[in-house]
Amino acid sequence: MAETSDKMRTPIIVGTGKGLVGRPTREDGVRPQGLDQLADQSAIGRAAARTPHPPARASNIGDRIFGIVTTGFAALIMAALFAMVAILFYNAKDSIGTFGFSFVTTSTWDPVRNIFGGFPAILGTLYSSFLALLLAAPIGLLVALYLVEMAPIRLRFGLGFLIELLSAVPSIVYGLWALFILVPLVRQYIQPPLVDHFGNTPFFSGYPIGLGMLPAALILAVMVLPTIVALSRDVLQAVPGHQREAMLALGATRWETAWKVVVPYARSGIVGAVMLALARAVGETMAVQMVIGNTQHISWSLFNLATTMPATIVNQFSEASPGSLYIAALVELALLLMVVTVLLNAVARLLVWTVTRKYHA
Repeated sequence: MAETSDKMRTPIIVGTGKGLVGRPTREDGVRPQGLDQLADQSAIGRAAARTPHPPARASNIGDRIFGIVTTGFAALIMAALFAMVAILFYNAKDSIGTFGFSFVTTSTWDPVRNIFGGFPAILGTLYSSFLALLLAAPIGLLVALYLVEMAPIRLRFGLGFLIELLSAVPSIVYGLWALFILVPLVRQYIQPPLVDHFGNTPFFSGYPIGLGMLPAALILAVMVLPTIVALSRDVLQAVPGHQREAMLALGATRWETAWKVVVPYARSGIVGAVMLALARAVGETMAVQMVIGNTQHISWSLFNLATTMPATIVNQFSEASPGSLYIAALVELALLLMVVTVLLNAVARLLVWTVTRKYHA
């Protein structure tokens, strides 16, 4: 028995069609009969499996036509974007040549003397947009977390569908609602106590007239909330389930799992959702134009009248003479607005793509 055990102490593992089978070998190293032939057949099979097939489009004219057509439409979108920028730049060249960089740093807007400075409109656009995100981003993230982590299965679809419907409401409807409902509420119940307690600060000075930067920021927050909720929900759902299961297995609560695992994992995508909402807030026109007051004035107070780039364009474009410097200044505002919006959308999409690539990898 000792001699037999010494001769059968080293197993050889060979592959067969049904799995791995261990075969003993003798101490002198002689391989079982047929093992070499089996190994050669296995190597030939692996080599054949690695041989790539020729691409179908090399021999199929339909695939060639399909590839050319889809490439052409993709190039058409890029061409349209560059054409829009080129046309705006061409029509704004008089303003660019006359004012140069001072157009974005000066605040004088005087069509009578042909002196134009876009700083009040630029500041109003950025100020109202960031205030809207300051209000909408926390609420949107919490709603998305509820839909993904806490809500019952039967409630997730219905509530998410209703929230997404808010993004389909026309801008003019939001503006009318803000003008007839939101502005009186702000004038009667929000502005007076803020003026009484914080009126000596630069952010709450002024008179409670209802119109101004505050209602504009509030209506923008309502309008960008569906975008933040929808995109944040998508990136939170992309978080792998084993991340949650591992945290729960360690004894964490669902709240701790959400804030310490799910949100950090999807951080880039959430930031991308917020920036995409910022891009929409920057380009919003009618709703803001109806409640902001439309005054070329620089002020940090939430109660003073202000303006934005879209509101300035829509209010004054019909008053300008064709081919005048006035038109060129308004077109330059539109060019600046388009560049800012495109850059914000590009950065937001890049951040969302970062999260989805990490998940699919």
